[in-house]
Amino acid sequence: MNPIVREEVDTCVKKYLPECNDWTEVTIYKTIVDIVAQVSGRVFVGSGLCEDPNYLDCATNYTMDLIDSVTAIKKLRPWLRPFLAARTPEIRRLRQREASLAKHLYPLIEQRREAAKDPNWEKPDDMTQWMLDRGAGDNISVEQLAKCQLSLIFAAIHTTSLTATNIFYTLAATPEYIRPLREEIRSVLAEHNGDITGKALQQMEKLDSYMKEVNRFYPPGMSKSPHKSSSPRGSSSILTTIAAFGRKVLKGITLSNGQYLPPGVVIEVPSQAIYSDPTLWPASDEFDGLRHYNLRRGGSTTDHARNQFVTTNEQNLAFGYGRHACPGRFFAANEIKMIVAKMVLDYDIMMPDGLTERYAQIEIGRTISPNPTKKLLLKKVDV
Repeated sequence: MNPIVREEVDTCVKKYLPECNDWTEVTIYKTIVDIVAQVSGRVFVGSGLCEDPNYLDCATNYTMDLIDSVTAIKKLRPWLRPFLAARTPEIRRLRQREASLAKHLYPLIEQRREAAKDPNWEKPDDMTQWMLDRGAGDNISVEQLAKCQLSLIFAAIHTTSLTATNIFYTLAATPEYIRPLREEIRSVLAEHNGDITGKALQQMEKLDSYMKEVNRFYPPGMSKSPHKSSSPRGSSSILTTIAAFGRKVLKGITLSNGQYLPPGVVIEVPSQAIYSDPTLWPASDEFDGLRHYNLRRGGSTTDHARNQFVTTNEQNLAFGYGRHACPGRFFAANEIKMIVAKMVLDYDIMMPDGLTERYAQIEIGRTISPNPTKKLLLKKVDV
């Protein structure tokens, strides 16, 4: 899928970014959401529908509609939820969103089911076709396929966009990394005749390292609890992430070490303690964009494998761990890497108004997130 993603990234950067011939303010999160929605949509629903304004509206807003619906239901008394939940404006809007996507998918599904009767028909290579092939003979409805697509949208669009936004906010605050990253990207592309192949992406080790260090310093999706950390520039700030993988014990269980977990308790993994443990990460309170690059270059084969952006292990929890680790992390990593590589190649990036400190994260529910309203300055690189 890499050539398809690369082509769509190039198209979307030109489409959603202003000219930036001089320093131009850009609301980076909104721009990245639009880019990720269309790029992901190219893989999810194909080249035609991914550019449709109605599909893109659904892709960029469904996640927020779902979160709003959950919040609205939580405000209802539990015994009233079966009666009143479906009547709330938030749930009604969510159902309209589901119906809208099904409406736009219907012609595409029907066209492909009809075309499949031709033995010489060349199947499109996207998630919609994979679902149709996997469900052949099961009479899967368009509504069911639409809900599957919405599940993909929920999992892929905003998580990928938030991660990329964290990377750009940090790049703007650490501009000394832009030149070495740009030089690596140019060198790798020259070696592969300008094509971003899977191998080329693997060879962008400095970029991979920078992305991973951003995830270590600004881990996504953690539960809140006061914790002091440092910004990339070393100034002390208060972060509110400390734990992840919150699970409620429904049935008592005795662990292998003899510890008993009674029903009703909530267990979590101390993610922030792991990310800031100096025995695991020397000088853990300092941002080092090449930390994982140096570990890969100076270590064993195991060190090389453990310090990649997509790696999940007891020290790297951004994508989960174990049998339930994110299965889409390879696609997400390639997509983020292509977007960042394109932007670093084509634009200089810096903080506006003479700021040097990175934008602080904000609290949303029980998690922290990059502030979606903040702007960065972008200017096209003189070639």
